[in-house]
Amino acid sequence: MGGETRKRTYLVVVDDSAEARVALRFAARRASKTKGRVEILGLVEPQDFVQWGGVQSAFEEEQRHRIEGVVSAAVGEFLDESGIETSIVIQQGEPAKTLREYLGSREDVSALVLGAAPSGFPGPLVTSFCGNDSGKLPCPVMVIPGSLSDERLEQLS
Repeated sequence: MGGETRKRTYLVVVDDSAEARVALRFAARRASKTKGRVEILGLVEPQDFVQWGGVQSAFEEEQRHRIEGVVSAAVGEFLDESGIETSIVIQQGEPAKTLREYLGSREDVSALVLGAAPSGFPGPLVTSFCGNDSGKLPCPVMVIPGSLSDERLEQLS
């Protein structure tokens, strides 16, 4: 096989939840160890009351800033030290459908990394992507328990 090898891309869906931060920390450590990259996806559900594109655009920009803050708080220093390539993408739409379409358009994604809530309902995306249609996905799904400590994340990644 010749040519350039593509970096593994770990796609992490990030919101304000603690389990998303754990999934992001896992993906960053995994990317560091495999010389991969992390892509952070923020999903913005369409707002029923939005009638003008400018308002929706401002809402998406606000979501981008919020996700940048989550990334910075969760793994900012680690990313800076490790030099891992990262990018943030914001997509609008119903979360599971939008994520499924996004994955379908991305052959470079090596794994979808989702955080599961530490107890009770694991979350809508974990439920959706580990259920009936999981066999149709174009990449593996890594479900990271939201209760894992940093030490355990380091061991597992």
